[in-house]
Parts: sequence; C-alpha cells; structure tokens
Amino acid sequence: MPRYCSYDDTELAYRVLDSRDGASTPPLLCLAGGPARDAAYLGNLGGLDAHRPLVLPDARGTGDSPTAADPSAYAFPALAEDLESLREHLGLERFALLAHDAGTATAQAYAAAHPDRLSRLVLLCPGARLQGELPDDARDIFESRRDEPWWPDAAAAIERLARVADFDEVRDLLLRAAPMAYAHWDEPQRAHAATEPGQLNPVPRAGFWQGVSEPARKAILEHLGETGFPVLVVTGALDAVTGLRSGELVAKSFPRARSHVLKDSGHYPWLDEPDELRALVEDFLTGSLPDTE
Repeated sequence: MPRYCSYDDTELAYRVLDSRDGASTPPLLCLAGGPARDAAYLGNLGGLDAHRPLVLPDARGTGDSPTAADPSAYAFPALAEDLESLREHLGLERFALLAHDAGTATAQAYAAAHPDRLSRLVLLCPGARLQGELPDDARDIFESRRDEPWWPDAAAAIERLARVADFDEVRDLLLRAAPMAYAHWDEPQRAHAATEPGQLNPVPRAGFWQGVSEPARKAILEHLGETGFPVLVVTGALDAVTGLRSGELVAKSFPRARSHVLKDSGHYPWLDEPDELRALVEDFLTGSLPDTE
C-alpha cells in the first residue's frame, strides 16, 4: 500500500482504486467510520470507482496504518489534520470528500478547519454527536422490524452490549446485532457483516471522541455555518444504527446542504442500494443534482 507522511512524520497508509473506465476524473477521498474500523469495509462503495479514482486512507491504528504514541492523535480533529497531510501528499488544491458513519465527524472537523480545500462533501449515514444531540429514532426503526427472524437475537445482543467491557465479547455481540444495520439480510450483507469483528480497533475507537472540549465542539459547528461548498447528506430509511434525524441535524449545520433518504437502505447503502447510491453521488459530484433542496 502507498504511504504518506503526516504532520508529525508518521507514515500512514492509503489505498487507491483507479477508475475502471480509465477516466482522468479527479479522485474522491473516502473516510471510513466505526469509529476506527479498517477502511477495507468500504469496498468500492457500490461501484463509485466506475468513473473516478477512490482514495481510501487507513486512519491511525487501523488497517495498515501504525498505532499512535500519543492517544490524542486518535481524536477526530487530529484525524482531520492527517487528511490535510494526505491532500498535500496527493498534490490536490481542492478535492471532493466522502465520509461514512463516524468518519463524518472527521470530515466535518476538516471542513471547519480547511473549508477552502473542499469542492464538495458527501456524508453517508452520519450520527449527530458533534451536533450535540443523540436522536432516538434509530431505536424506533429497530423496533419497527421486530417481525424479522433475526430480531430477537439482535435485540438480546444489543441489550447485553451496554453491560460488556471485554472487547472480544463486544465483537461477538456486534456480529449478532449486525442485521439491524442492513435493509436486507442476504448473502452480500452477511458477508460484509462477517468482516466487522476483525476490522475494529479498540484503542483508536476509545480515543476518537476523547479530548474534544465543549468549546471546541461549538467552534467546529460555528465554522461549518460559514462554509460555501455543496454538501449531500444521505441516510437510509431502515438505518437502525444512526437513524434519519441525525442526518437532518447534520445537514442543518451547513449553509448549502441537501438531504436524501434512500427508502430501501440501512446503514450501508452501497450494500443495500448500490445503483441508487452510485447514481445519486455521481449526479451530486458532477453538479447534475441541485446543491440544495
């Protein structure tokens, strides 16, 4: 894997998926969530590499990137500075950025600190912890699916998760609860879910939200309100992980944002509705989709 030297001289890894049609379109940089899950779970994001290269960095302590000597380097604002170092390494004046799940917090911290470097921003299934709210509609979505055959075991696993500290058991429980993250529980979803336990990294995961004070959080939101680039927030109607309300709150943090709900999708839309997601993101990146609703 190629590597780049970040702000503190740490060499971090990233992957490049070349465009399958050979087009010289500018790359789309893609941030993984978790937090602290190996970026491999993103795959090619449902075929988004068809017409443009994808650049997928492994955050510190994930994938092929080394662990951090200082735990504060795992906090999402610090990870945003790793992204700035990657931009410099790639020689990009401005670029389009896509982020999923907790990676959307890193993307928002980057947008607040370096707004002139972004051309467009896509946020997939974001939570709203940065916005200071924890909407409960994800629980409602989960409850609405209680007739699914996997629901009783997933519900028991979720209840147990709140009381478990051992990370090996956490991994097992997350796998049992995995169907709640998808609109369907077919072979592609099962295979994708099976990769999660081995892709989670407990120390970077614990450090992701640490050391970010309330004034710092509010400052990020204030700066987001001054950005000028277009933002697309995508949520899944069946996402029982982050729900829909979080996406609405995140979109309101930006002056030029539009929200889109994928009706037959959960937390991983490139697994549930790949064609719809690919067309939506491509239209947004090429300017075919209006910037705001």
